[in-house]
Amino acid sequence: MNMSTTDMTNSPYKTIWHLSWPQILMMIFHLMIGLVDVWVAGKLGREIQASMGMVSQSLFFFLVIGMAVANGSVAAISQSIGAGLMIRAKRYVGLCFQLGAILGSVILLIGFPFRNSILTVLRVPEEMRYVMEYFIEIFLYLLPLYYLLIITNAIFRAQKKVMLPLYSMIIVTVMNTVLDLGLGLGMWGFPNLGYQGLALATFYSVSAGAAFNVFLLYKSGSLRRKSFAPFKWVRSAFPYLLKVAWPSGLMQLVWHSGYLVLYSITASLPFENVVALAGMTAGIKIESILFLPAFAFNMTASIIIGHYLGDGKPEEAKKFGYRILFLAIAFLSITALILWQYIRPITAIIAPEVVVLDEAVNYLFFNMLAIPFTLTSMIMAGALNGAGATLYNLAIFTFTVWGFRLPLAYYLGHQVYESATGVWIAMLLSQIVQASIMFYAFSCLNWQKFSMIKKKRNSDG
Repeated sequence: MNMSTTDMTNSPYKTIWHLSWPQILMMIFHLMIGLVDVWVAGKLGREIQASMGMVSQSLFFFLVIGMAVANGSVAAISQSIGAGLMIRAKRYVGLCFQLGAILGSVILLIGFPFRNSILTVLRVPEEMRYVMEYFIEIFLYLLPLYYLLIITNAIFRAQKKVMLPLYSMIIVTVMNTVLDLGLGLGMWGFPNLGYQGLALATFYSVSAGAAFNVFLLYKSGSLRRKSFAPFKWVRSAFPYLLKVAWPSGLMQLVWHSGYLVLYSITASLPFENVVALAGMTAGIKIESILFLPAFAFNMTASIIIGHYLGDGKPEEAKKFGYRILFLAIAFLSITALILWQYIRPITAIIAPEVVVLDEAVNYLFFNMLAIPFTLTSMIMAGALNGAGATLYNLAIFTFTVWGFRLPLAYYLGHQVYESATGVWIAMLLSQIVQASIMFYAFSCLNWQKFSMIKKKRNSDG
């Protein structure tokens, strides 16, 4: 999609949809990978299924730096292209690619000697340890390629080439599914490797996706000698990437650690805590499906805001932020209303026990009420990412999660209601507060100052 900012302004909603629908499909394929992994692991035994869930959560903390660099790359590359500084954009592509390869390798080298200590910190049960030892070893080997997959997908998004990450994710999904069933369950004449087959399926499928992306970058001319700038340029360009990336990475840690504490608050409720925890787990799975389009709109906001700020059009960037928010709320509110009519039979698929089903529906009631507020936070956060204003996101999310949501969840859940309902109400109220602050920040604060200023000069390096 090679539309200029003028073309995008002339067809705003067409632009938003053209950038969003491939990313919605990409998120659906990403979900399918997790579902197939869990399903096959369940066929192999509860220890394997539990190990797969635990290592998936652990993997996030290894990938957080890569996701932070990916956010930095979207801001830097999209703003450079918007400004028409194509040499600078190409050099940022080269720099982000190098950072992906180097950082993934460094974390592998640091983490590998401590891989068994990590399992001890996670308190992995003895009967699961042999599985987790193999999983974490294979996934550590995969880190450099996983970093390249994440960052190259972000590079394509920054260039508005949103179909390419979709193709890459299709390759990963199809290959992972075939190898999960083949190597994991011994289907179609593959060797039956059990849990080892699951880990190898992830390794080979992610490697194939990364190789596909690297090939496309090379074919497009983005990985040529000119893309790798001299050290003098890197020294002046790297600080902007760092300024965007470190708050983004820290915010991810704040958000996910907050969810871990929320799980702990729910697990320690005075009554029916096991039912509450099971209901929350089931509810989050249903909710995550609903929010796949929300993540796509979040990424679209980053792309568009970056291009407009690069082109020196901050007011138009702000207008697009509001347009994306309106479209996302309208689309997902209608979807949620339709889904709510069938919420019990759909939730019963993953929570057949009646008491757990009741609690999952209770969880979903409050969190689906929060949809307009949750979307506001997500879309505004995506817009601020595109502007490079990740420091605002970090400050707002830290306050609302740790200063408001968690204390309120403990108070309402343990002291007032003495049930999970108090926790769910706290989640709704925290989303309202968070959305209000995010909307105020986007509407009233000077977040444009975090972007790179368009430079009027002959050279565009």
